[in-house]
Amino acid sequence: MAKKKRRHEAEAEASGVEPRSELLNGGGGGGGGDELKKRSGKKKRREGGGEGGGESRGIPTVSIAVAGSIIDNAQSYELATRLAGQIARAATIFRIDEVVVFDSKDTPGEDPTERTVVNSDEDESGAAFLIRILRYLETPQYLRKTLFPKHNSLRFVGLLPPLDAPHHLRRHEWAPYREGVTLKARAPNSSQMLVDVGLNKDVVINQALEPGVRVTVAMGAERDLDADLPRQVVSSSKPREDAGTYWGYKVRYASNLSSVIKECPYEGGYDYAIGTSEHGEIVRSSELIIPTSRHLLIAFGGLAGLEEGVEEDNSLKGKSVKDLFDRYLNTCPHQGSRTIRTEEAILISLQYFQEPISRALEVGQLN
Repeated sequence: MAKKKRRHEAEAEASGVEPRSELLNGGGGGGGGDELKKRSGKKKRREGGGEGGGESRGIPTVSIAVAGSIIDNAQSYELATRLAGQIARAATIFRIDEVVVFDSKDTPGEDPTERTVVNSDEDESGAAFLIRILRYLETPQYLRKTLFPKHNSLRFVGLLPPLDAPHHLRRHEWAPYREGVTLKARAPNSSQMLVDVGLNKDVVINQALEPGVRVTVAMGAERDLDADLPRQVVSSSKPREDAGTYWGYKVRYASNLSSVIKECPYEGGYDYAIGTSEHGEIVRSSELIIPTSRHLLIAFGGLAGLEEGVEEDNSLKGKSVKDLFDRYLNTCPHQGSRTIRTEEAILISLQYFQEPISRALEVGQLN
């Protein structure tokens, strides 16, 4: 787990924020309590960000929660890999900030990918498999060999189309920021640390970190690798803050449906939570009003929907799925097929929410 914390600690040091426990490119624990929907209601009253302090100046985020059990329904490793690839593509196309993969455990638990790194030939649970594929695909190609040791779950990833996200830069491309990984080797005639950023030459950074840590490096406006001036390590949110550039999604594990909301990594939790189901309310996309919020969550169930997630969660006994969310919506009414697969529902729903989210952002900017 220690290695997985280092990227966030590096970002925190660069941005002057106290580090929190966080997975590699994923969210850590935070928040809590049983007031799942009540907390969302409190945040709704802060439309426009009047009370949020430093948080109100942050960038609004959109998170999706997906049941890891959808992988268990796949008939082969190859089909499971393709399913995970579809979710990764959808998250990238619609600029999702966080993907939460939730399990059906009775009690809180650690990220299951942590327990299977050493025994890389053993089969993983559906949630662990999905998390590993999502993280692998989000990582720029030139960093994958260093950050991801060989693993049974990754054997078919070569069949998947690339995400081609803005931070997946080619060797010949120059950008103000690049993702990199710290190296064991030091700069010639210097004790400064080198970082592989996927270019013909490694760059020097302005701080000391352990080898094998993924970092975001400020490269500057002009292509200049000859100068050995130290580059600055910045937060992974910096490219979006400066230029509005989408910089990939983070992946978080939740042991059950209630943990999706309780362990939200954002200060104050999710402002507004939406559940999706064929049993939900039918509202036209053009008529749906989403309050101005800092952190929006959209949840998708597995084969039996979000209702199954509630039934399997002991902390939600006696509650209905509607008690968890501010809205419970059917985003694809009058469907011709009796079933809509989760990967299909994600694409359909994220397109459905595009206009309401854009309206909410416009209102927030005006306020």
